[in-house]
Amino acid sequence: MVIWQMANQGPKLGECGHFRRAGPEAGDLTYAIRRFTDETNRLYGVMNNRLYDRRYLAGDEYTIADMISYPWTVGWEAQGQDIDEFKYFKRWFEEVGNRPAVKRGMGAGNNLRVDPSTLTAEERAQMRKIMYNQRAIAAPA
Repeated sequence: MVIWQMANQGPKLGECGHFRRAGPEAGDLTYAIRRFTDETNRLYGVMNNRLYDRRYLAGDEYTIADMISYPWTVGWEAQGQDIDEFKYFKRWFEEVGNRPAVKRGMGAGNNLRVDPSTLTAEERAQMRKIMYNQRAIAAPA
């Protein structure tokens, strides 16, 4: 499950979020948004099917597989998903999310978050420049 998360869930849910957040200056992203939203849905289905007969992703014990998969799922709404479609996943999501250590971990750094609506247009433009369309920095000669 750890390899699955690293090779599938993390990259695909990240791409889904990237394209769904991209602004109009990115051009027509209809295909990319549909592609990665559907792939995200498929991956939620993988987790749902995995969880139908076990409490956690790797079996009956809470493991690193749950720890690394859970944070990617907290943005299910922004990923265009309806977790009511996935009853076994939803049970797991609620159970893992209610663990005291998970609550503490998910709260870490909340004081560092910036509400984009409080930023000036120039500050938002700078954030977008940092987050999107970067290219490699040349190695020293």
